[in-house]
Amino acid sequence: MKVKRLAALALAAAMTLSLTACGKKTGDDWETIEKSGELKIGFTYFEPMNYLDDAGEFVGFETEFAQAVCDKLGLKPNFVEINWDAKTMELESGKIDCIWNGMTITPELSEALTISEPYIKNYQVVVIRSADADKYKTTADLSSAKLDAEAGSAGESAVQDDADLSKAAYTAVTKQTDALLEVKSGQADAAVMDFVLANALAGKGDYSDLMVIPDLQLSVEEYGIGFRKGSAAADKVNTAMEELIADGTLGTLAEKYDLSELLLANQQ
Repeated sequence: MKVKRLAALALAAAMTLSLTACGKKTGDDWETIEKSGELKIGFTYFEPMNYLDDAGEFVGFETEFAQAVCDKLGLKPNFVEINWDAKTMELESGKIDCIWNGMTITPELSEALTISEPYIKNYQVVVIRSADADKYKTTADLSSAKLDAEAGSAGESAVQDDADLSKAAYTAVTKQTDALLEVKSGQADAAVMDFVLANALAGKGDYSDLMVIPDLQLSVEEYGIGFRKGSAAADKVNTAMEELIADGTLGTLAEKYDLSELLLANQQ
């Protein structure tokens, strides 16, 4: 598998040196967060979760969800853009207090972090140019293609874990939208990414010439919010989340951003 990740590795190395110098932050940090009056939320631009609308307003399901939770906790949300491939290091360094941005719950992250209750179902899909619809229908068709996925993402794991996709020429990119742009420009043949994002963008606007390969789900997963290991903030957020589910707020937000069918509270 061919992986271009020099930039990501360089950043990871720099972050590691920073952690060595500053010390790794773990344990119950709720008192510190509460005293600061703000929750530092790590995110990447990821429609429909966190993005700028046509008017330049910062919106999205996760944006409004986080705001609603912070309102209940008496905190101000401070959204901090992060490098997704270095998300756990940015959390442990204290740059952010949580990772709240369509984070897939994996065994590795569950071991390293304290994670909230899951709230959204997701799965990995493949986006291609509509003109290639007859060329790429299965993972076997993609085994000799040029694939992109976001570094450190569930999409990257899907490529690595699939017998066919792992044979392809693979490039890790910084953001999922970068992967879409490479497919659109012809630099890549396909992008593996979250259905949540692909459903919001492929076939619309600037990406009207792209499509999701139908009936091809690479993995089914759930989203959660990641906190430092041992942080009581996860329990505080879980309680606020339960209240937002009970009063209908979360359901209303899911409907607003076309996520009702993926909201786990609607599937119980």
